[in-house]
Amino acid sequence: MAGASLLPPDEVLVQRLRDGDEATFALVLDTWSGGMLRLAMSFVSTKASAEEAVQDTWLAVIRGIGGFEGRSSLKTWVYRILVRTAKARGTKESRTVPFASLLPEEEGPTVDAARFRPAGEEYAGHWAVGQKPRHWHIPEDHVLRGEVRGVIAEALDELPPRLRTVITLRDVEGYGSEEVCSLLEISPGNQRVLLHRARAFLRRKLENYLSSAQDVAAGGDERGLR
Repeated sequence: MAGASLLPPDEVLVQRLRDGDEATFALVLDTWSGGMLRLAMSFVSTKASAEEAVQDTWLAVIRGIGGFEGRSSLKTWVYRILVRTAKARGTKESRTVPFASLLPEEEGPTVDAARFRPAGEEYAGHWAVGQKPRHWHIPEDHVLRGEVRGVIAEALDELPPRLRTVITLRDVEGYGSEEVCSLLEISPGNQRVLLHRARAFLRRKLENYLSSAQDVAAGGDERGLR
């Protein structure tokens, strides 16, 4: 998971936190708070409210670390507290995030139907000419400038809250499907649907960006040959 390599094993972390080791607490705080803030923002209405949810979570961790039984990883335990805290705050703000079924803004095809051969044509339903997903080469300078990361970050911000929550936990924080289902109290099928739709949305955004970048690069190469 993100930042895990910076931290000692759970049994060491837990003991140090129980002993009131301020340096260890500061390290865990710095390592996990960014991801916690992203997750909290899926449940509440403002960044300030998400920050308060994260702060309340850490206070609960300090108070409750003595009762941690190790049935899950320490990070999963902390994230469970965060989800409960952020959900409660979101309820007070009249902003709940139900996970039971798809919401209207999450419905519709994950891929534009125009990219497939229409009914009546040979191989109907297969990719249309020129519409099959391409293998992308991401120019090194684009990565170094952080442009691709910026596109992904913007796409994450545009996702509906539930889709952003699931893909943040799976692909940003590195949780497995069972852990996500446990954290959010959703079925494996529901988790798969939400993750698929979130990934499809991000792929479309990245595909559009990389197509434009390659077109610009190709245009520059053509001008250079003249």
